[in-house]
Amino acid sequence: MTATFNCFVTGTDTEIGKTMISTALLHALVQQGVKAAAIKSVAAGATAIQTNEGEVWHNDDADALAQAANVVLPRELATPYLLREACAPHVSAELQGVAIDIAHIKSCYAQVCEMAEAVVVEGVGGFRVPLSDHADTADLARELALPVIMVVGLRLGCLNHALLTADAIAAGGLKLVGWVANTVDAGMPFAEDNVAALAARLSAPLLGCVPRLAAPLPAAAAAYLDFSCLPNWPKA
Repeated sequence: MTATFNCFVTGTDTEIGKTMISTALLHALVQQGVKAAAIKSVAAGATAIQTNEGEVWHNDDADALAQAANVVLPRELATPYLLREACAPHVSAELQGVAIDIAHIKSCYAQVCEMAEAVVVEGVGGFRVPLSDHADTADLARELALPVIMVVGLRLGCLNHALLTADAIAAGGLKLVGWVANTVDAGMPFAEDNVAALAARLSAPLLGCVPRLAAPLPAAAAAYLDFSCLPNWPKA
């Protein structure tokens, strides 16, 4: 088995809904009858949970992705780097005595591609978050060479953040294949005008606008999105 639909989900900032949109993608893929897997390349912020097998560290985003997918992955493949401190990845890694190696993430991705028909890779933070002294998430995206889906958090400043992120994606030689407008600030004035401004300036299609949801469940978010225009999207 080799994955035929792959994508890299990035965002205009941290805490703007990358995981919710990634789980919505997975939900839609599963509904299509596809064997879908998810990778949270780097997760910064974990909680220890006591189990019968001892102490196990969990990250909420990684857990949400695993629950939305229907291919069960070993923890070391699903989250190549699970870091304990909720801070910038390179800082969290240094505190833990870990060096984030993009080659290792790429190897995990290659293994997952052999186990699934679709693989959703979620980045960490925004598109240019440092992973080490010499690499950032843009370098990771380039190494994986995946089509990129950008999540735009609708709040004041989103126009600049979205356009700069799109420029950075293009500068890295990557293709932005779609973007999602996700409502972060439910009281944002002129939100529709902001979405229209981005739609006029971004070459990639708008996949949908997600309102502020009472519960950010995959099915609820997926109801506002249409992924059918994405390259290699499976047909029912």
